[in-house]
Amino acid sequence: MNLLSSVRERFAAALASVVPDVAPCLEMIRRAQDAKFGDFQANFAMSLSKQLARTPREIAQQIVDRLQIDDLCEPPEIAGPGFINLRLRDRFLIAQISKIVGDDRLGVAAATQPQTFVVDFSSPNVAKPMHVGHLRSTVIGDAICRTLRFAGHRVTSDNHIGDWGTQFGMIIYGYRHFRNDAAFAADSVSELARLYKLVSQLSEYQATVVKLPQLEQGSVLLNSQLTALAEVAAGDDKAKKQLSSLRRQLQAAEDAVKDAKCTLEAIESNPELLIASNAHPELARLARDETAKLHAGDAENNSLWNQFLPACLQALTRMYDRLGIEFDLTLGESYYNPMLADVVSSLKTRLLARESEGATCVFLDGSKAPFIVQKTDGAFTYATTDLATIKYRRETLKADEIVYVVDNRQSEHFHQLFGTARLWGFDSVRLRHISFGTVMGKDGKPYKTRAGDTIGLESLIDEAITRARKIVDENDDRRETPLLSSEQRANVAEIVGIGGIKYADLHHNRESDYIFDWDKMLATTGDTATYMQYAHARICGIFRKLEVDRSSVAASRADVLLTCPEERGLILQLVLFGDAIDGMLTEYRPHILTGWLFDTADAFSRFYDRCSVQDAESDELRQSRLILCDLMARALKTGLALLGIEVAEVL
Repeated sequence: MNLLSSVRERFAAALASVVPDVAPCLEMIRRAQDAKFGDFQANFAMSLSKQLARTPREIAQQIVDRLQIDDLCEPPEIAGPGFINLRLRDRFLIAQISKIVGDDRLGVAAATQPQTFVVDFSSPNVAKPMHVGHLRSTVIGDAICRTLRFAGHRVTSDNHIGDWGTQFGMIIYGYRHFRNDAAFAADSVSELARLYKLVSQLSEYQATVVKLPQLEQGSVLLNSQLTALAEVAAGDDKAKKQLSSLRRQLQAAEDAVKDAKCTLEAIESNPELLIASNAHPELARLARDETAKLHAGDAENNSLWNQFLPACLQALTRMYDRLGIEFDLTLGESYYNPMLADVVSSLKTRLLARESEGATCVFLDGSKAPFIVQKTDGAFTYATTDLATIKYRRETLKADEIVYVVDNRQSEHFHQLFGTARLWGFDSVRLRHISFGTVMGKDGKPYKTRAGDTIGLESLIDEAITRARKIVDENDDRRETPLLSSEQRANVAEIVGIGGIKYADLHHNRESDYIFDWDKMLATTGDTATYMQYAHARICGIFRKLEVDRSSVAASRADVLLTCPEERGLILQLVLFGDAIDGMLTEYRPHILTGWLFDTADAFSRFYDRCSVQDAESDELRQSRLILCDLMARALKTGLALLGIEVAEVL
């Protein structure tokens, strides 16, 4: 049951004869931030005052007089200038909590009209180790899949890997000219990654050599403009604003020059790299040529591609296994290659694409740049591949909605992709870009090693497990009799470490950047997975100590009693699980679910401190509190599982 939706439905009927559009008002009915104001609060009366030419309190009273909600709530209260405060009836809460005793779904019914979703997430380039930049797409996408399935929908998770793009031309060129045979024999994936990085670094150097004079010239020009404007800016507000804008532009230009010089220094200070660059001029073009040959069916390049790919896929699979993430499909760019010519032909036939300066493009209203589907050299683009995937997912997978979990830097691409797809005839499938921010270091910059390299995901996981093992060891060693063997400690450390990484990401608003902080991530207090996992283990410890079988508690069908505010607070949180699921899926925001988990764990902590189970005043009250403990343990396990996070009975 979704309590908020139920409350809003009652208000919708009361508002219907008062305002022409009730939807904005219903959005202003929310959970109360402070329990002293009740459980829900409606704040729309103030915004309606001018429209209806009445005081907010008069409007609130008119709505309350029409509101039929006595079966759910105590009589509504009008507070302050016109707030409507609602408190759920205790008997209603007890009836709701009694329905979910023994129910692992915590009262959430499966969708009566399930739909088919395809969720595109993670999508790394093969032949390159996964790094911290892949973390957000991977864990957010997995949480979306798990929650959609829990809600009763049909879900296909698709890892649309980059196995056919420009990086393979760079790798093939590097393999031919720079490979270390011994290193390749020992670890082919690591050597291919080194080759890609080397060719990429040399290509960037060569491009920067050409670009630096232009950057320096631009910086000098901006500086001249700034000096000239500064002489006339005094007393001129418009000139002052222009001056401020120029200063920002100049700073950005100077930073670009500084970065370019660092790029040059990295190569020119290394004789071996400089010799390699000089021996292979126009490296970027040569690598693109290798890509073109691969796409054109060149036998040797295709043979190398087939040689490289299996080991690369195995390396990715090992990483996903560690994270506990599975995909229904792993259809990379190469899968769609045979379809691309037909995509372009179809766009041309429908007069959606036309040639522009030798390239084939779609021009969309509101977009500054064209959507290129075929380059001047005849090569297809990511745009072409993405259009082919939409066609496949709609026609073959029968998707009602396709969800792309990709960082916010790709927003313009998806705007153009979705616009083109709709014009192409795929306007009946919902297309959604679920964007997210960047993982940052404490310095406020993208999280990298001290050497400036992007942190590998495998090393991140190893570090998390190592740190978690210290916490697990210290906790178990404090016990009079340790409960965990060395093997069990290792297993728990993996659960805590990986859970900590995932939760640290998911509990932030996905659109925001967030700072990666080891100490906060694995803290046993606060909004962390570790806090939730310890709460679950503590509940399991209660049952061990009292020698009570949890399954017998759920099966007892004893009454749930409500004797104090702490019990009521916990019961309310538990019956709000459906609201958390709906809230998470509305905009695919996992932090809605983590927020419910933290609030519920917090409510349990207050309940645990105030409401003794062992020393309850009666057997009936003891049994009631055991039921709440069991429900809480299942709430934590179920909620965390939807985020891809495990729990343990002993921590």
